[in-house]
Amino acid sequence: MGDYQTTEAHRVRQVPKRAVYDRETVHAILDAGYVAHVAFAADSGPVALPLFYVRDGAAVLFHGSRKSRFMRLLGGGAPVCFTVTHVDGLVLARSAFHHSMNYRSVMAHGVPEVVAEAEKARALSLFTARVRQGRPQETRPANAQETKATQILRLPLVEVAAKVRTGGPLDDPEDMDLPVWAGVVPMAMTFGEPVRDIAAMPAE
Repeated sequence: MGDYQTTEAHRVRQVPKRAVYDRETVHAILDAGYVAHVAFAADSGPVALPLFYVRDGAAVLFHGSRKSRFMRLLGGGAPVCFTVTHVDGLVLARSAFHHSMNYRSVMAHGVPEVVAEAEKARALSLFTARVRQGRPQETRPANAQETKATQILRLPLVEVAAKVRTGGPLDDPEDMDLPVWAGVVPMAMTFGEPVRDIAAMPAE
């Protein structure tokens, strides 16, 4: 599948041994997530928006109101920093300094592209399918007015890197005999039992 050929400007420098550039790992991290933070410079100062996203091949898609000033700014050629992070565990060390987290993260830089009107129906279907597999076949698709009101942006995955930490605490040798519990407290995202919407159900 090959690696992403990220340039030196965007390669991981802090703890580079945790850097990952292969497409399989990057895509797996992105496919496991739902919310990305998209950071950019606005006239009022720096902004980071939490946005629902979906991966589409070697690109990510995110969307918002066509009238939103932020969507207009991003669709007008503003460079962005796109990040996704999963926390897999709290790492408790014997010393306060060496506490950490196990995580999987992806960071991508680039300039979003506006998805053309002719491609919107397919893109919107990808968002719906990300909510639940098979959902596009179960629901009413977006109508012309809804589609027109939505701006969809595509960020090609070119300048992209993943960073992953696994394992236990990295204590100093002189701290290993301290009477302090050390290890990993796992964390994971889980789904609850679905709650049916009864607003439109007929009365019994």
